[in-house]
Amino acid sequence: MEQLIERCCGLDVHKATVSACVRVTQRLGGELKQEVRTFATTTPELLALREWLSEQRVTHVAMEATGVYWKPIYYMLENDFELLLVNPAHFKQVPGRKTDVADCAWLAQLLEHGLLRSSFVPPAPLRELRDLTRYRKSLTEERTRAANRLHKVLQDAGIKLSSVATDMLGVSGRSMLMALVAGTTDPTMLADLARGQLRKKLPQLRQALTGRFGPHHRFMLSRLLADIDYVEEASAELSRRIEELLAPFAAAVERLITIPGVQRRTAEVMVAEIGADMSRFPSAAHLSSWAGMCPGNHESAGKRRSGKTRRGNRWIRTALVEAGGAAGRTKHTALGRTLSSHARTRRAWTSSAGGRPQCPRNRLPPAWRTDHLPRTRD
Repeated sequence: MEQLIERCCGLDVHKATVSACVRVTQRLGGELKQEVRTFATTTPELLALREWLSEQRVTHVAMEATGVYWKPIYYMLENDFELLLVNPAHFKQVPGRKTDVADCAWLAQLLEHGLLRSSFVPPAPLRELRDLTRYRKSLTEERTRAANRLHKVLQDAGIKLSSVATDMLGVSGRSMLMALVAGTTDPTMLADLARGQLRKKLPQLRQALTGRFGPHHRFMLSRLLADIDYVEEASAELSRRIEELLAPFAAAVERLITIPGVQRRTAEVMVAEIGADMSRFPSAAHLSSWAGMCPGNHESAGKRRSGKTRRGNRWIRTALVEAGGAAGRTKHTALGRTLSSHARTRRAWTSSAGGRPQCPRNRLPPAWRTDHLPRTRD
């Protein structure tokens, strides 16, 4: 088999150690030299690893994506070597590898013959954006869980506020909940706190706010409201920081929000997860496949079998499915007309989210487009 890389290294990464195998082929005579060393994953040891690889004049380094343990090693080496982050599923079933040392040697051997495919690792600015948008998404989910717990506490106390008020945590609902925490249990006084359109439902509110709200419910409600307030404050602070870091990508965000169903927060997630440089994706179809939005292709003996989507980036996938659902509810767009009322299911949303017209690659400026490149099979 043809050798493409003269000096390479394979790394097998673990929580506390990393095994490194350097393979060097001499130009004269084609003699192969292989050396294996094991380093700890502390910063001083990783600096020693980088120095050793530089002494060996290594040009390419491959490592397997093991949880989050690959990150400090990758960040330590990314400025000095050509790095390939490899999915372990691509080579895990190869027989004859029983130890970690053999793993790193096998990685180095595959690397020198050009048989490894690198995963997409975004540059540092996008990595920071990813951390922020993913943390904000986690906080949003935590707020939803806290709101559900609050609803359960009110149901346990016989308070049916959610049956009358659309949003329990709106202005009127918050006022009533804070009054309950303060010790007010009179249904008439609580109902008088309603604002706006909710005042038209005062009789229903008085009935809904009649219950057996006791000290235990008061304590639980106070803690849940405090949790929700904290999450909302933290989410707002994260949004401000995200807006600052998105300044270089403002043009891409503005173009993305012109897509039906894509609002600013969804556009921020799309830029953080994908970036603005589309050259890493040969076509829009490749981008949809990477995001896990394309139907599966399982055909055997002329029979089409399961067509479920592959596991992709769950953060961008969630944002695109939500955008597809929002686009399907629009009334004056081609996509909204295509998805009729009986077809507005989550499966249809996934299809619309992965479709070419909604692909962000096709909404970016021409300088970022790569439609002129030849297409390849996913």
